[in-house]
Amino acid sequence: MNTNNAKKISITNPELNGIEPIAEQERNASVFDFLRLQWGGANTLSSAMLGSFPIIFGLSFYQALAATMTGIFIGALILAPMGIFGPNTGTNNAVSSSAHFGVVGRIVGSFLSLLTAICFFSLSVWSSGDALVGAICRIIDAQPNEWMFAIAYGVFAVSVLVICIYGFQFMLLINKIAVTLATVVFAVGFFAFGDQFHAGFAGAGMHMGDAGFWATFIGATLIVMSNPISFGAFLGDWTRYLPSQTSRIKIILATLLAQGFTLLPFIFGLVTTAIIAEKTPEFITSMNYTGGLLTVSPSWFFLPLILLALIGGMSTGTTSLYGTGLDFSSVFPGLSRIKATILIGLLSIMIIFVGRFAFSLVASVTTLVTLIIVTTTPWMVIMTIGYITRRGFYLKDDLQVFNRGQRGGTYWFYHGWNLRGMFAWIPSAAIALMTVNIPGQFVGPLGDLANGIDVSLIVALLLPAITYPILLLAFPEPAEVYGPSGALLDSTSNMENKGTWQTETGVEL
Repeated sequence: MNTNNAKKISITNPELNGIEPIAEQERNASVFDFLRLQWGGANTLSSAMLGSFPIIFGLSFYQALAATMTGIFIGALILAPMGIFGPNTGTNNAVSSSAHFGVVGRIVGSFLSLLTAICFFSLSVWSSGDALVGAICRIIDAQPNEWMFAIAYGVFAVSVLVICIYGFQFMLLINKIAVTLATVVFAVGFFAFGDQFHAGFAGAGMHMGDAGFWATFIGATLIVMSNPISFGAFLGDWTRYLPSQTSRIKIILATLLAQGFTLLPFIFGLVTTAIIAEKTPEFITSMNYTGGLLTVSPSWFFLPLILLALIGGMSTGTTSLYGTGLDFSSVFPGLSRIKATILIGLLSIMIIFVGRFAFSLVASVTTLVTLIIVTTTPWMVIMTIGYITRRGFYLKDDLQVFNRGQRGGTYWFYHGWNLRGMFAWIPSAAIALMTVNIPGQFVGPLGDLANGIDVSLIVALLLPAITYPILLLAFPEPAEVYGPSGALLDSTSNMENKGTWQTETGVEL
């Protein structure tokens, strides 16, 4: 590796790479680094807060545990293929999606990643800031006020922004530390609350045959599932630093393993929320997990809780904000990665303060996260099917057309849009949104389609899985997008057939 490249990947120098393909000699990350980034980004207090919702919804501990495990398992399976694009294309997933949505249509992925990042960044800062202020005030016997919360939010948000400006290597360093420390603190936490916890916690006393049980169970599962799915647009941010020959199976297994590890903070959330529900149910009614946690915590656990808040605020925030800043440097080609990161960071900080102090959106954001996940899942399904049909073949330079302010290229399709991908995503996302049924929070126009049971996930998975292959078969793509091996699903995709289609219609989809 030459000196210039070594400088670019130094921890003490801001990362200079944007969304242009990463040179092979700079791809010095490992699959273990990739695993650690995922795990560190979710091994936080904000994940524990998401884990509180199955209990808040009224499930018993064992029912909540089943919903949590189901959500993480299904979410991990959907997420797993999203890490394999980076080594192929050398860029992030939104830019890689140009191959399936068109070089202009890739803004769908950028928009979804922006919304997801802002939501999870906000949850991270709010949960960590509240825990930090609350724990410190309990230690010094003081009453918290709005100024304390504002200062805590500001410190967390600005610290995350600085880390993201420095880039991938600095973020990797932070997560190396965070994974170990957070794991130790959560382990200590189980010991701290062990004598208060009763596994027989009955919740609202619902049983499988009761009216409304499955609606509640599936609604809780969806909120838990939002955590693994939220990584979908961001995995390519990290795997672009993996050598191109990295085993795709290892990348998929690393994702499954990392998401499996997140059971630690989620179960911590379940255990502590069950205690809160029994001792201080008013915090459950107000959905104030952090306040309840501080109330039931033994005094000696306040210091570890402060450490967990500090770690969590950095870990989740950096994994969310870094990728969005990186991606928007491609949406607005005039912005460098650093400038785009600062812009998105300042926008997110403004939303954090306005949402917390002006509109009290803390509980509402969890609903918004679920809605974003429902629309992101079809995008991920289309990306995965697209990867399979292309046999992992991508033209790196052609993916960058929009980012360079150019027109044309293999992925230009119809004015920069690949209507096959768009016509599969739009109705799938729209119908999935309409079928959402989260009791007490959001019910779509078709939310009662299955007697109150939320079928949005089924719609979000099945509709694109059916419509996208049909569109590929009905309207074959140009042969050049498939490379020398040809299309997996479309045996008619050759230049002769495409020429006939173009002549008959006069329009290239």
